[in-house]
Amino acid sequence: MQLAKVIGSMVSTRKCERLEGMKLLVAVPIDMETMEEKGAPFVTADTVGAGEGEIVMWAGGSSSRQTDLTTGKPVDSTIIGIVDFVDIQGKRVYAKSEAGT
Repeated sequence: MQLAKVIGSMVSTRKCERLEGMKLLVAVPIDMETMEEKGAPFVTADTVGAGEGEIVMWAGGSSSRQTDLTTGKPVDSTIIGIVDFVDIQGKRVYAKSEAGT
């Protein structure tokens, strides 16, 4: 699992039938220690109702197809959780309640 920040959404009216009804979001990887964006944005399937500005946990590759909503679907990235807080070595580096989301 990795962390990312949701920065937008994506709509695709023509797609594989197995993707019909799936919410697609745009996210950017997050450095867990600094909570800063790192890397290129990517498209990910949302299974938990995440929204723009939220920090999320995501799984990639074959692990992304291990949820009830993504089994057997052609996805390579899936949001599997919304982060409430991150503590590293006794220090809180992120708290959703303080992030304004």
